[in-house]
Amino acid sequence: MRHLYLAATGQNRGKTTASLGLLDGFRRHGLDAGFMKPVGQRTQLVAGVPADEDAVLMREVFGLPEPLQVMSPVHIPRGFTKAYIAGEVVEDLGARIDAAHAAFTGRDVLLIEGTGHAGVGAVIGLSNAVVAARLHAPAVIVSEGGVGRPIDEIVLNASHFAALGVRVAGAIVNKVRIDEQPGIEQTLERGLARHGIPLLGVLPYRPVLSNPTLEMVIEGVGAKVLHAGPDLDQVIDGVAIGAMEPRHMLERIGPGTLVILPGDREDAILTLAAAHVADVAWRLLPSAVERIDELVGRTPGAVDAGPEARALGILLTGGYEPRPEVLEAVQQADMFVAAVPDDTYTVASAVHDLLVKTHPADAGKIEMIKALVWEHLFIDRFLEAATEAGRP
Repeated sequence: MRHLYLAATGQNRGKTTASLGLLDGFRRHGLDAGFMKPVGQRTQLVAGVPADEDAVLMREVFGLPEPLQVMSPVHIPRGFTKAYIAGEVVEDLGARIDAAHAAFTGRDVLLIEGTGHAGVGAVIGLSNAVVAARLHAPAVIVSEGGVGRPIDEIVLNASHFAALGVRVAGAIVNKVRIDEQPGIEQTLERGLARHGIPLLGVLPYRPVLSNPTLEMVIEGVGAKVLHAGPDLDQVIDGVAIGAMEPRHMLERIGPGTLVILPGDREDAILTLAAAHVADVAWRLLPSAVERIDELVGRTPGAVDAGPEARALGILLTGGYEPRPEVLEAVQQADMFVAAVPDDTYTVASAVHDLLVKTHPADAGKIEMIKALVWEHLFIDRFLEAATEAGRP
């Protein structure tokens, strides 16, 4: 069995995207491919079994037969690190990983996915570098767009792997704006080559792969839909916090922006409704347009915004809902609006997490990821980088 350790330079760099695409590529090559996440930080329960969410994702997407206890042998729930440091965890966690790894011996190739940067997990003696060294698996490091930052991050992480005797087989740079940066791939390749690190591939930036739809936001934050708007499958292009006065808020939003603001900020809500109406007035009843204009005019702070300030929708926080006449204005404007009981910071943080995670139900997104990786990464390079398990 050959194996490969997929690492990253930090959280949300695109490891899950790479894992989905690479495992799909291995299988397209006719190989019996397995997946393992030795140490997981984001745990969920499946039929009472705790497992890292990426292990759950890969198992469901590819119908992998191994039990979750094998695919995700060690996970770090809240409070675990304190218990470990206090000496309350007496089990040999490394031995658990070894046993799980041995269960894949019959596979042609095993993709091992790490967690965060090379040092994550050190608190329990199982950093990515330690685990890769323990399993004698070569590492591929994933970073994201730019030039200086990805090279700096990759080199830094590579040094930690190298210090523990792990061979860094190459790197992937994700979310690269190729069209805006002609020759970027060659620049990255030359920059990494100076440090002896091969560039195995570049994945272009695709907003739809990085950002959730309105439907996903509703599910992810447990929002109550007050008005669905024209299409819940619309992809969010960005998030803005509407904490400032409406006229300043308008400087920070665009057609794909989801605005998060307290539900009692009727001045901001009406401003966003006015902008939306200005864009779709042609399909609204004149009375509806007049009603919204009238509400804006008698609400202190509200701005009669034009169509250039239109946002995608509104997420109201704090458990507050606007007065019926204000809510009716948003509904007449046919604008997405939903309410959440949590405070603005909590909701914004939850939405940010959704911006970068892939879930088993995201069928369309997963198929796009597979196609993107198949088109832009040469799977043969990764198979050449993989080594036989047990061989230092």
